[in-house]
Amino acid sequence: MIPWLEADDPFPNVSSALTEADGAAGLLAAGADLSAERLLLAYRHGIFPWFSEGQPILWWSTDPRMVLFVEDFKISASLKKTLKKIHHSTVSYGRWQVRFDHAFEDVMRACAAPRNGEPGTWISDEIIAGYASLHRLGYAHSSELWLDGELVGGAYGVSIGKMFYGESMFARVTDASKIALAYLVHFLKSRGVSMIDCQQQTAHLASLGAAPISRSEFVSRLRQAVDAPQISDWKPGAMFAVD
Repeated sequence: MIPWLEADDPFPNVSSALTEADGAAGLLAAGADLSAERLLLAYRHGIFPWFSEGQPILWWSTDPRMVLFVEDFKISASLKKTLKKIHHSTVSYGRWQVRFDHAFEDVMRACAAPRNGEPGTWISDEIIAGYASLHRLGYAHSSELWLDGELVGGAYGVSIGKMFYGESMFARVTDASKIALAYLVHFLKSRGVSMIDCQQQTAHLASLGAAPISRSEFVSRLRQAVDAPQISDWKPGAMFAVD
Protein backbone atom coordinates (compact mmCIF):
# COMPACT_ATOMS: atom_id res chain seq x y z
CA MET A 1 0.00 0.00 0.00
CA ILE A 2 1.10 3.57 -0.65
CA PRO A 3 0.00 6.65 1.31
CA TRP A 4 -2.69 9.03 0.04
CA LEU A 5 -1.52 12.63 0.29
CA GLU A 6 -3.82 15.46 1.27
CA ALA A 7 -2.98 19.03 0.29
CA ASP A 8 -0.64 19.75 3.23
CA ASP A 9 0.87 16.29 3.69
CA PRO A 10 4.64 15.90 3.21
CA PHE A 11 6.04 13.25 0.91
CA PRO A 12 7.15 10.00 2.52
CA ASN A 13 10.84 9.12 2.43
CA VAL A 14 11.80 7.88 -1.02
CA SER A 15 13.22 4.70 0.52
CA SER A 16 9.62 3.60 1.19
CA ALA A 17 8.75 3.45 -2.54
CA LEU A 18 7.43 0.15 -3.86
CA THR A 19 9.85 -2.32 -5.41
CA GLU A 20 9.70 -4.53 -8.47
CA ALA A 21 8.41 -7.34 -6.29
CA ASP A 22 5.41 -5.14 -5.44
CA GLY A 23 4.55 -4.78 -9.12
CA ALA A 24 5.04 -1.00 -9.33
CA ALA A 25 8.74 -0.30 -8.83
CA GLY A 26 9.30 3.26 -7.64
CA LEU A 27 5.69 4.15 -6.83
CA LEU A 28 5.79 6.27 -3.67
CA ALA A 29 2.45 7.98 -3.06
CA ALA A 30 -0.80 9.19 -4.61
CA GLY A 31 -2.95 12.29 -4.31
CA ALA A 32 -2.18 15.93 -3.42
CA ASP A 33 -2.01 18.34 -6.36
CA LEU A 34 0.21 19.67 -9.15
CA SER A 35 0.73 23.16 -7.74
CA ALA A 36 4.10 24.78 -8.30
CA GLU A 37 4.86 24.42 -4.60
CA ARG A 38 4.10 20.69 -4.59
CA LEU A 39 6.08 20.05 -7.80
CA LEU A 40 9.13 21.92 -6.51
CA LEU A 41 8.99 19.99 -3.24
CA ALA A 42 8.80 16.73 -5.18
CA TYR A 43 11.73 17.46 -7.47
CA ARG A 44 13.91 18.66 -4.61
CA HIS A 45 13.51 15.19 -3.08
CA GLY A 46 13.97 13.18 -6.27
CA ILE A 47 10.24 12.56 -6.80
CA PHE A 48 8.24 13.08 -10.00
CA PRO A 49 4.57 12.73 -11.06
CA TRP A 50 3.58 10.16 -13.68
CA PHE A 51 0.03 8.98 -14.26
CA SER A 52 -2.48 8.39 -17.04
CA GLU A 53 -5.72 10.21 -17.75
CA GLY A 54 -8.39 9.06 -15.28
CA GLN A 55 -5.89 7.99 -12.62
CA PRO A 56 -5.17 9.89 -9.41
CA ILE A 57 -1.89 11.81 -9.30
CA LEU A 58 0.85 9.22 -8.76
CA TRP A 59 4.30 10.11 -7.40
CA TRP A 60 7.42 8.08 -8.19
CA SER A 61 11.05 7.72 -7.14
CA THR A 62 12.65 4.99 -9.21
CA ASP A 63 15.63 2.86 -8.24
CA PRO A 64 17.86 2.73 -10.16
CA ARG A 65 17.50 6.22 -11.65
CA MET A 66 18.41 6.98 -15.27
CA VAL A 67 20.64 10.05 -15.51
CA LEU A 68 22.73 11.77 -18.14
CA PHE A 69 26.03 13.19 -16.94
CA VAL A 70 26.65 16.07 -19.32
CA GLU A 71 30.24 14.92 -19.91
CA ASP A 72 28.88 11.61 -21.23
CA PHE A 73 26.44 13.07 -23.78
CA LYS A 74 26.96 11.26 -27.09
CA ILE A 75 26.80 13.08 -30.42
CA SER A 76 26.78 10.74 -33.40
CA ALA A 77 28.71 11.51 -36.58
CA SER A 78 25.51 12.29 -38.48
CA LEU A 79 24.24 14.56 -35.70
CA LYS A 80 27.58 16.43 -35.70
CA LYS A 81 27.10 17.26 -39.38
CA THR A 82 23.60 18.52 -38.72
CA LEU A 83 24.71 20.60 -35.74
CA LYS A 84 27.43 22.25 -37.81
CA LYS A 85 24.90 23.10 -40.51
CA ILE A 86 22.43 24.53 -38.01
CA HIS A 87 25.18 26.43 -36.19
CA HIS A 88 26.21 28.24 -39.37
CA SER A 89 22.56 28.91 -40.19
CA THR A 90 21.70 30.32 -36.75
CA VAL A 91 24.76 32.53 -36.75
CA SER A 92 23.71 34.04 -40.09
CA TYR A 93 19.99 34.08 -39.21
CA GLY A 94 19.20 31.44 -41.80
CA ARG A 95 16.39 28.90 -42.00
CA TRP A 96 17.16 27.26 -38.65
CA GLN A 97 16.81 28.81 -35.21
CA VAL A 98 17.43 27.41 -31.74
CA ARG A 99 15.47 29.15 -29.00
CA PHE A 100 14.84 28.66 -25.30
CA ASP A 101 11.44 29.35 -23.72
CA HIS A 102 9.91 30.92 -26.81
CA ALA A 103 6.95 28.51 -26.89
CA PHE A 104 7.05 26.43 -23.70
CA GLU A 105 3.43 25.26 -23.68
CA ASP A 106 3.57 24.47 -27.41
CA VAL A 107 6.54 22.20 -26.73
CA MET A 108 4.60 20.42 -23.98
CA ARG A 109 1.57 19.94 -26.22
CA ALA A 110 3.76 18.61 -29.02
CA CYS A 111 5.29 16.13 -26.56
CA ALA A 112 1.75 15.11 -25.55
CA ALA A 113 0.55 14.49 -29.11
CA PRO A 114 0.02 10.95 -30.50
CA ARG A 115 3.11 9.39 -32.12
CA ASN A 116 3.31 6.78 -34.87
CA GLY A 117 -0.41 6.12 -34.71
CA GLU A 118 -0.35 5.51 -30.95
CA PRO A 119 -2.51 7.35 -28.39
CA GLY A 120 -1.26 10.56 -26.83
CA THR A 121 1.23 10.43 -23.99
CA TRP A 122 0.63 10.81 -20.25
CA ILE A 123 1.08 14.59 -20.57
CA SER A 124 -2.47 15.72 -19.86
CA ASP A 125 -3.94 19.21 -19.65
CA GLU A 126 -3.54 18.92 -15.86
CA ILE A 127 0.17 18.19 -16.26
CA ILE A 128 0.58 21.03 -18.77
CA ALA A 129 -1.09 23.50 -16.39
CA GLY A 130 1.17 22.43 -13.52
CA TYR A 131 4.41 22.78 -15.45
CA ALA A 132 3.25 26.01 -17.09
CA SER A 133 3.01 27.47 -13.59
CA LEU A 134 6.60 26.35 -12.95
CA HIS A 135 7.62 27.97 -16.22
CA ARG A 136 6.07 31.29 -15.22
CA LEU A 137 8.08 31.15 -12.00
CA GLY A 138 11.32 30.45 -13.89
CA TYR A 139 11.70 26.78 -12.91
CA ALA A 140 10.61 25.02 -16.12
CA HIS A 141 12.23 25.60 -19.50
CA SER A 142 12.12 24.46 -23.11
CA SER A 143 14.79 24.09 -25.78
CA GLU A 144 13.28 24.52 -29.24
CA LEU A 145 14.31 23.96 -32.85
CA TRP A 146 12.60 26.14 -35.45
CA LEU A 147 12.70 25.72 -39.23
CA ASP A 148 11.43 28.56 -41.44
CA GLY A 149 9.50 29.94 -38.47
CA GLU A 150 7.87 26.61 -37.56
CA LEU A 151 8.50 24.68 -34.35
CA VAL A 152 9.85 21.29 -35.46
CA GLY A 153 11.43 19.84 -32.33
CA GLY A 154 12.04 20.45 -28.67
CA ALA A 155 12.60 19.26 -25.14
CA TYR A 156 11.46 20.56 -21.77
CA GLY A 157 12.20 20.01 -18.10
CA VAL A 158 12.57 21.49 -14.64
CA SER A 159 15.58 23.46 -13.41
CA ILE A 160 16.33 23.89 -9.69
CA GLY A 161 19.71 25.30 -8.70
CA LYS A 162 22.28 23.36 -10.73
CA MET A 163 20.00 20.37 -11.25
CA PHE A 164 17.98 19.76 -14.41
CA TYR A 165 15.16 17.22 -14.65
CA GLY A 166 14.39 16.21 -18.22
CA GLU A 167 10.72 15.49 -18.90
CA SER A 168 10.03 14.83 -22.59
CA MET A 169 11.12 15.52 -26.18
CA PHE A 170 9.47 15.59 -29.60
CA ALA A 171 10.57 15.79 -33.23
CA ARG A 172 8.73 16.62 -36.44
CA VAL A 173 11.85 16.41 -38.62
CA THR A 174 14.80 14.03 -38.38
CA ASP A 175 16.99 14.53 -35.29
CA ALA A 176 15.06 17.64 -34.19
CA SER A 177 14.70 16.50 -30.58
CA LYS A 178 18.38 15.49 -30.42
CA ILE A 179 19.42 18.91 -31.73
CA ALA A 180 17.29 20.68 -29.11
CA LEU A 181 18.77 18.40 -26.46
CA ALA A 182 22.33 19.00 -27.68
CA TYR A 183 21.95 22.77 -27.30
CA LEU A 184 20.33 22.28 -23.90
CA VAL A 185 23.15 20.02 -22.68
CA HIS A 186 25.73 22.50 -24.01
CA PHE A 187 24.02 25.34 -22.16
CA LEU A 188 23.63 23.42 -18.89
CA LYS A 189 27.25 22.30 -18.97
CA SER A 190 28.37 25.91 -19.38
CA ARG A 191 26.28 26.86 -16.31
CA GLY A 192 27.78 24.24 -14.00
CA VAL A 193 25.13 21.54 -14.27
CA SER A 194 26.74 18.10 -14.20
CA MET A 195 23.74 15.76 -14.16
CA ILE A 196 20.39 15.63 -15.95
CA ASP A 197 17.65 13.44 -14.52
CA CYS A 198 16.08 11.15 -17.14
CA GLN A 199 13.85 9.25 -14.67
CA GLN A 200 13.26 5.99 -16.55
CA GLN A 201 15.57 3.60 -18.39
CA THR A 202 15.10 3.45 -22.17
CA ALA A 203 17.31 2.33 -25.05
CA HIS A 204 16.96 5.75 -26.68
CA LEU A 205 18.31 7.56 -23.62
CA ALA A 206 21.12 5.02 -23.29
CA SER A 207 22.12 5.73 -26.91
CA LEU A 208 22.59 9.38 -25.93
CA GLY A 209 24.90 8.50 -23.05
CA ALA A 210 22.45 8.17 -20.15
CA ALA A 211 23.01 5.41 -17.61
CA PRO A 212 21.35 4.17 -14.40
CA ILE A 213 22.66 4.99 -10.93
CA SER A 214 21.27 3.98 -7.55
CA ARG A 215 18.55 6.11 -6.01
CA SER A 216 20.75 6.76 -2.98
CA GLU A 217 23.53 8.17 -5.18
CA PHE A 218 21.02 10.22 -7.17
CA VAL A 219 19.50 11.75 -4.05
CA SER A 220 22.94 12.48 -2.60
CA ARG A 221 24.00 14.31 -5.76
CA LEU A 222 20.82 16.33 -6.14
CA ARG A 223 20.86 17.55 -2.53
CA GLN A 224 23.94 19.63 -3.29
CA ALA A 225 22.80 20.65 -6.76
CA VAL A 226 19.38 22.03 -5.80
CA ASP A 227 20.86 24.32 -3.17
CA ALA A 228 23.11 26.06 -5.72
CA PRO A 229 22.13 29.47 -7.16
CA GLN A 230 19.35 29.37 -9.74
CA ILE A 231 20.26 29.72 -13.44
CA SER A 232 18.74 32.95 -14.73
CA ASP A 233 20.15 33.62 -18.21
CA TRP A 234 18.25 31.10 -20.31
CA LYS A 235 19.55 31.74 -23.83
CA PRO A 236 21.14 29.18 -26.16
CA GLY A 237 24.84 29.70 -26.67
CA ALA A 238 25.82 31.84 -29.64
CA MET A 239 28.51 29.29 -30.49
CA PHE A 240 28.01 25.54 -30.56
CA ALA A 241 31.25 23.97 -31.73
CA VAL A 242 31.50 20.24 -32.42
CA ASP A 243 34.78 18.49 -33.16
